[in-house]
Amino acid sequence: MAENGEVDVHDVRSLFSSSERDYLVRNNGDQVAIATLQGKRLGLYFSASWCPPCQRFTPNLVDVYDELVAKGDFEVIFVSADEDVESFNGYFSKMPWLAVPFTDSKTREALDGRFKVKGIPHLVFLDENGKVLSDRGVMLVSEYGAEGYPFTPERVKEIKEQEEEARRNQSLRSILESPSRDFVITANGNKALVTNLEGKTVGLYFSLSSFKKSSDFTGTLVKTYNELKAKEENFEIIMIPLDDDEESFKKELDGVPWLSLPFKDKKCEKLVRYFELSTLPTLVIIGPDGKTLHPNVADAIEEHGANAYPFTPDKFSELEKIEKARLEAQTFESVLVSGDLDFVVGKDGVKIKAKHDAFEVIFISSDRDQASYEEYYATMPWLSLPFGDKRKQSLSRVFKVNGIPLLAALGPTGKTITTEARGLIMLHGAEAFPFTDERMAEIEAEYAEMAKGWPNKVKHELHEEHELVLTRSQGYTCDECDKDGKIWAYSCEECNFDLHTECALKESNGKKETETETETEKANEGWICDGEVCYKAP
Repeated sequence: MAENGEVDVHDVRSLFSSSERDYLVRNNGDQVAIATLQGKRLGLYFSASWCPPCQRFTPNLVDVYDELVAKGDFEVIFVSADEDVESFNGYFSKMPWLAVPFTDSKTREALDGRFKVKGIPHLVFLDENGKVLSDRGVMLVSEYGAEGYPFTPERVKEIKEQEEEARRNQSLRSILESPSRDFVITANGNKALVTNLEGKTVGLYFSLSSFKKSSDFTGTLVKTYNELKAKEENFEIIMIPLDDDEESFKKELDGVPWLSLPFKDKKCEKLVRYFELSTLPTLVIIGPDGKTLHPNVADAIEEHGANAYPFTPDKFSELEKIEKARLEAQTFESVLVSGDLDFVVGKDGVKIKAKHDAFEVIFISSDRDQASYEEYYATMPWLSLPFGDKRKQSLSRVFKVNGIPLLAALGPTGKTITTEARGLIMLHGAEAFPFTDERMAEIEAEYAEMAKGWPNKVKHELHEEHELVLTRSQGYTCDECDKDGKIWAYSCEECNFDLHTECALKESNGKKETETETETEKANEGWICDGEVCYKAP
């Protein structure tokens, strides 16, 4: 947008040409006259080979471009932020569109400034008259793919309205069928009509075989599926494949007993958006009436297996009561004993069946091999389950382990006190023991007493723009002494500025002098990547 609020309109010829050049280039060296872009909708793609988010996004844009270029009224132009011609050529070789020549750095820099490029990947869409349609092209392509064309606000609104209408009138056919396809497929490529699945409870399994959590869950789901089929339950699973590699997709489908959407089917992208996919594994349950019963029962299947069927609110209410009763009755034996596995291992390798100290830790390893386990366990002073012990799987379910490290604290009778003991220790150290709500209340009272008499707000010469507010903090780095702090800080949330209470309240001796270039100044050279976007450092 222009500064006066009006939409920017650009002359395409003046945007991309120079006094020495009136053409753009393809990756085979062909020169394409800029005049041929007249009347076309354009995507200006600001990107670089060294940028991981760009590397992830470019294949998506290639797929969209390949689908749209046949229309004859659309083109993409690559504006490189690479630093050498070899990197530019290697990256551009993967792109089927045009580019500003790498040698014309003046034009590339001018385009950066004209379109206020602060981070990459950055994609700007222009209409056939050079008017800016959107500078959020990366989001639009990621969300809507080619279906978002011509990427106008009106088209996005139309898509959202269509999706809302589809939700109101949802059926199994509206979810799974497309204008060109009324079937799903089996592992051997046979077609199964979607209409034959109507009236069943259907699980939509969003699968990415290269993702370990997905591949691990697949085995559990196969077991559950086979148990339900053995009981002749009216249940089916349709895989929604998210793999980019067809061989990986085929291998995955060959190893499971259910059906699937075809590889790279456009419905896969739409269903990711439709069900607002945010995590893997995800198993969406569609009821016999074609309506969504549950957005994701993966955790329920991990914990309860086939007993979670038919995934209705009543069933989950029943399971919740069972879980509550289990927690109330939980003992060390119910958690740690399985058959003849009734021991843990001590540092000398001796099996230990009883321990009467006030506090003990048991290490549950996620190492990949015995040698790694032994090397890691050698650094620990406590007990452990043996490497590869089958109790690890049940313990992961009991304590709902979705990531490591996780530290669960059990009381003297074996009941779970908290599964967040790690965070409590990080914040309070040994003072957090025995990790109970009562102990946390005592600590909070101690912290409140600590802050008595301190002013709620202070001014400090290192941050004269705003007052600093007394704030509870789990952890920060003091902007005066550069040392870590926690519990209390004087902070400016707007500027992300923090001081230790002692630094904020003592007499200031003036701003610190810097003898060498600061880290912030060093960061000003180049770019900063946050995982999603690479930004130009301020």
